[in-house]
Amino acid sequence: MVQRAVTTQRNEELAFAVLADQVRRQILDTLASHGECSAGFISDQISTVGRTTVSTHLRALRLSGVVLERRQGRHRLYSIDPMGPANDALQFLRGLLERALGAKTSDSPMSPAVDPDGGSVRRRA
Repeated sequence: MVQRAVTTQRNEELAFAVLADQVRRQILDTLASHGECSAGFISDQISTVGRTTVSTHLRALRLSGVVLERRQGRHRLYSIDPMGPANDALQFLRGLLERALGAKTSDSPMSPAVDPDGGSVRRRA
């Protein structure tokens, strides 16, 4: 049980680290929209960087376990691993948001939070 918790935490950290980069998020968006894709196709979808940079980011995504690589002849095809680290990060975020929504009071999301003494503390976003 402890080993599973450590693995889950490590997977969350890996997923959040690779998701911190905008190009990697664009790659993941392409894979989510089109399914399994070649590096060339992915590179054609991302106009902000060149093919070499896309390949570097694909390698980081693959090494983190967020993306799977399948070889088909000379080609490498990439897809999101639905059971990899990204799933652990998603479960973490889902739990976090469910707890936050469960703790939500009757205040509207944009109303100021009020401390027990009646003073306005901060505005919720």
